[in-house]
Amino acid sequence: MKHIALCLPVFALAACSAPSPSGPTPQDAFFTSLSALCGQAFNGRLVSTDEADADFAQQDMVMHVRECSDREIRIPFHVGDDRSRTWVITKQDTGLRLKHDHRHEDGSEDAVTQYGGDTPGEGTATRQNFPVDDFSIALFEREGLTASVTNVWSVEVSAGEFAYELRRENRHFRVAFDTSAPVEAPPAPWGFE
Repeated sequence: MKHIALCLPVFALAACSAPSPSGPTPQDAFFTSLSALCGQAFNGRLVSTDEADADFAQQDMVMHVRECSDREIRIPFHVGDDRSRTWVITKQDTGLRLKHDHRHEDGSEDAVTQYGGDTPGEGTATRQNFPVDDFSIALFEREGLTASVTNVWSVEVSAGEFAYELRRENRHFRVAFDTSAPVEAPPAPWGFE
């Protein structure tokens, strides 16, 4: 009995000195780094070399970290005069979610919109991957875009650069933005004037 009584304070002491979690998770650090860009806009360039993007490469590209809350970041992506695209990154209970909000010039939603996916794991503080989700697969199949059912999107935020990437078999699209040189914010994306 005396042995048990002596052990209890040792266990209590061990519980008191248990290490606390060491800082933010990689996803929290990623979200914080992206949030730090809020309100700023940046010029970008196509860095992948797929033939399918030849016309795209000739356009001016600007991303604008336009709206930020503690749970969601909205990033319009302008290509030339086309203001139809917004990347939406949201905190979920199980990780991060990337969605693509596509609008027409009149503000109405495109037939192919709100597609994306959720992170399958912690990722890193600088890179998060978003494999296509079931909603998006069904959308792509309904719209005859079956090549897209294996899409994996990635977003990177590191010192001086933001990058957005799409990969699937026989397809690689990547744009990078210089976050060390903010530019004037572009007009609002279509539907959010």
